[in-house]
Amino acid sequence: MPHYSSYDGAELNYRVLGSDPPGRERPPLVCLAGGPARDAAYLGDLGGLGAYRRLIVPDARGTGDSPAATDPGEYSFPRLAEDVEALRGHLGLGRFALLAHDAATATAQTYAASHPDRLTGLVLLNPGSRLQGELPDDARQIFNSRAAEGDWWAEARTAVRLLEQATDLDEIRTLLHRAAPMGYARWDEPQRAHAAEEGDQLNPVPRAGFWQGVDERARLAVLDALRRVEAPVLVVTGDLDAVTGMRAGEAVARCFPNSRLHTLKDTGHYPWIDSPGSLVRLLQDFLREAPSV
Repeated sequence: MPHYSSYDGAELNYRVLGSDPPGRERPPLVCLAGGPARDAAYLGDLGGLGAYRRLIVPDARGTGDSPAATDPGEYSFPRLAEDVEALRGHLGLGRFALLAHDAATATAQTYAASHPDRLTGLVLLNPGSRLQGELPDDARQIFNSRAAEGDWWAEARTAVRLLEQATDLDEIRTLLHRAAPMGYARWDEPQRAHAAEEGDQLNPVPRAGFWQGVDERARLAVLDALRRVEAPVLVVTGDLDAVTGMRAGEAVARCFPNSRLHTLKDTGHYPWIDSPGSLVRLLQDFLREAPSV
């Protein structure tokens, strides 16, 4: 697996998905996994986007094949943003398009705030809005609106309540699997297969460090800098996302001067699983419109 040296000398791994057609190099798209600190394997090839873009998928510190951090502070999202900058330099990219899902959208926004001239476009899939200082409750409303869908709902509701007190990792894995259907628009075979892998993709220590060491002053400085990001931004939400909801995406989109918000219908927290065709078409259209260099 290819690797690169980050700002502190750490050797971190990344994957390249898809191969370029003969005589033509496909434009790269760097893709950040959320969780936080979930193994990037859960992104797959983003529903087939790898057929059109060269996907660069890094393993964040302490996830996948990247080693654990020597300092817990290295797991915080501002430090992870500097790992992205080191990856850009390693790849020899002057400017590039960046995609992030879920919690990693905080890393991507921090990168945009620190290096706005490096981005040709920014895609934020199913973001939360903790960075914005907002905690909308519409995800709970979406979850409650789905009570009649099947037996999974009552079990998921119980699992979510138990997760608030769980500390044992094996118990947490079991409860997450019981709660998993709330992250998808339906509970068919593709969704079940994707959810079944979550337990083995968890990394508790990096997850705990993701939000650490980021004080109010630093948070507000990031938000202030986002107002000066000129690159086009696409924020994608799902109308059945009972994990982060839709209003968080609205709060994130408002932070950028050149943003577009798109909500996919009949789609949950993992749009490349629920609506792969719609997502790939949306991303392709956006990335084609964004400047290429």
